[in-house]
Amino acid sequence: MKPVELKNGIYWVGAVDWAVRDFHGYETPRGTSYNNYLIDDEEPTLLDAVHHDFVEVSIENISRIIDPKKIKHIVINHIENDHASGFARILDIVPSANIYLTDRGKKGLERFLDLSRYKVSVVKSGDTLKIGKRTLQFIETPMMHWPDSMFTYIKEEKILISQDAFGQHLATVERFDDEFVNNRSMDELEDSVIDYYANILMPYGNVIKGKIEEIKKLGIEIEMIAPDHGVIWRSHIDKVLSLYSDMVDAKAKLSAVIVYDTMWHSTEQMVFPIAKGLEDEGIPVKIIKLRATPKSVAIKEVWKSRGVIVGSPTLNNGIFPSVAEFLTYLKGLRPKNRLFAAFGSYGWSGEAVKELYEMAKAMKLEVFEPGIRVLYKPSEEDLNKCYEFGIAFGKALKEYHAKT
Repeated sequence: MKPVELKNGIYWVGAVDWAVRDFHGYETPRGTSYNNYLIDDEEPTLLDAVHHDFVEVSIENISRIIDPKKIKHIVINHIENDHASGFARILDIVPSANIYLTDRGKKGLERFLDLSRYKVSVVKSGDTLKIGKRTLQFIETPMMHWPDSMFTYIKEEKILISQDAFGQHLATVERFDDEFVNNRSMDELEDSVIDYYANILMPYGNVIKGKIEEIKKLGIEIEMIAPDHGVIWRSHIDKVLSLYSDMVDAKAKLSAVIVYDTMWHSTEQMVFPIAKGLEDEGIPVKIIKLRATPKSVAIKEVWKSRGVIVGSPTLNNGIFPSVAEFLTYLKGLRPKNRLFAAFGSYGWSGEAVKELYEMAKAMKLEVFEPGIRVLYKPSEEDLNKCYEFGIAFGKALKEYHAKT
């Protein structure tokens, strides 16, 4: 795609990755974009690089606006590979540029590049850089995903370059939120925001909440939010800020998700009466079979639901591998304010349900016990018990939701 002007000589010069479907283990069925930005001022400034596979695309976009050799300053808001692995190639073109990044960013990038060859300045919150008609203000955001992260605020234009915050994994021809909503829908955009947050930023909710409050106290006016992935926010800023406020507080609808896998369909047969019990108790429910669903989709549905019920057969005295993988992934995301229950079938010893509860307690989730187990194929009596289990969980979920 060609460069896109955000405001008054400030351009998107990134690349769209239509083909990526695996983003360090996180499934991206909609692809993604690598966003970086060029400010054409008295001292031209590049904000972030892109993934190394797309750096020539970004350089070509820059070249359509200015000679890349004229870049005076380069700001690196985040050193993860998808934003900074193309940085070395840019330095081949403009080795004399001044580089700005956080202290942790410098220490991290030194593991990949010999920064002693370049002009590097470490910045901290409150530091500014005058580049002509515009002033850049730096805001450190450590552990808003990575320890090195920061925002860059373009004061005169009221644009917040937000690196991974407020992003989405979307490959689109639309560069702005209003364009996307007009051509697609707000529901799809909101779903992409939730999917991104649930799979990447969920562990850092308290940090994000604190930074949003800090920005409010600084009195920073925001007319545009430009993340490093997905569309740029210019028309629905209040919407995305409100959405993030809800997400960092772990808000969820009164609903449940059943996440399971099965060997010979016995555990699977338990799913449907449990779901029927929930529905009869007035609880909307979604059913996710793990080997038929990307983990990232299952995580998103867990994030959207107040109740989480996980089912697994017992295999080799433990949890079925796909279920164990899912819970390990979920544990790293540190979910909170969710009610958990477990069920499963077994043939010999039946440890899986017990281990599911142990993992939930290790995550500090509220648990609804006891779970339910059946030996081999569920009988009519077992299926009735599953239905009653769904009813009981639904009642408990209503009480839990009312107090969270």
